[in-house]
Amino acid sequence: MTAFQEETATDEEIAAEAALYTPFTDAVRALVDVTIRTEVDPDEIRAAQVEIEAIVERLRKKQIPGSYGVRFRRDGTRGRNWGNTVMGLRNPIAPPLHIVNDGQGQAWSDFHLGAPYEGPPGLVHGGVVALVLDQVLGHAVSTSGRPGMTGTLTITYRQGTPLGDLRCEAWVDRREGIKTWGKGRILNAEGELTAEAEGIFILPRWARDLDALRAAAEATEAG
Repeated sequence: MTAFQEETATDEEIAAEAALYTPFTDAVRALVDVTIRTEVDPDEIRAAQVEIEAIVERLRKKQIPGSYGVRFRRDGTRGRNWGNTVMGLRNPIAPPLHIVNDGQGQAWSDFHLGAPYEGPPGLVHGGVVALVLDQVLGHAVSTSGRPGMTGTLTITYRQGTPLGDLRCEAWVDRREGIKTWGKGRILNAEGELTAEAEGIFILPRWARDLDALRAAAEATEAG
């Protein structure tokens, strides 16, 4: 499978798949959590392992070759990124985040990180903090009408980010040529700042080509 492919499913088909895979992925996500925290008897662990291995073999009978990728509509709008490690509907590693944006360069998400995301005791792993900030900053940039791939990302950790309910906010700071600067922060349940970031996002080559085509079309129409 290619990294980017055209979305061929209808809205109704996508909704049906979402209804099917959302509870399925939630069940696997719960399995990840309980794997860390269970204290049942050893015989129960061994019996559960046999059942899980059998389920894995059932599901492997037919699968995507490679990763899920990202699926776009023909008009360039995003269809599905369900394999994404932060917000993927079909990825049980993802919390997942539901990111809201205003279309003008601001994005935010209220979310929960539990036991699977622990680094220091009771705190979110620093790499996961960076992962979340990268995703929400990139979302703010992309949904502002100027897609960007992360060029640099600088994280400042102000204090430990506790496991539990959190909020991430991001916004576009400025633009210069093919570069867009984004900023963001993570707040704990009390609204205290735990980490902040600044990133430079680079307009991908395919988007630059689209910009050139649009400019040529506008010039032709003006002429």
